[in-house]
Amino acid sequence: MSTEETAAPTKSAPDDDGMTWWYRWLCKIAGVLGGISCAISGVWNCVTVNPLNIAAGVWMVLNAFVLFLCEVPFCCQFIEFANAVAARADKLKPWQKAFFYCGMALFPVFLSFSFTTLFGNAIAFATGVLYGLASLGKKGDAVTYARLQHQKQGDEERMTGTTNGAPE
Repeated sequence: MSTEETAAPTKSAPDDDGMTWWYRWLCKIAGVLGGISCAISGVWNCVTVNPLNIAAGVWMVLNAFVLFLCEVPFCCQFIEFANAVAARADKLKPWQKAFFYCGMALFPVFLSFSFTTLFGNAIAFATGVLYGLASLGKKGDAVTYARLQHQKQGDEERMTGTTNGAPE
């Protein structure tokens, strides 16, 4: 085997965050749908004379661009820095993405509270929530939980000096 073949398995993938492949795809699909809803609602929000609505609409279109750039960089293949930004976004921990996406989605709602900004940013906010849930980690199995409870009960009995409710 050559040195290239032996070095290939040692490269670490970004799977160290504990997300399964289907949950990762769910987050990416939610990001794409959030980008689409932000873009459509942002353009619709800009068709007004109120300057706060226009600012919220521009921010929503910017949110859509950032969501597309971070989640599906192949949609932005004519932008030179798209792959670099996507690689950097993939290195972020899920809780960092959650704060970033939820913060981006809440800002236009605070600028101009309307149905357009609320529903347009709802899916982008849901993407942040999905990443936030991913940061909590996997759910434990019942056997491990029962073992921990049994161990905890034994520790409490030793500390109080009782076994089965009767003193020793």
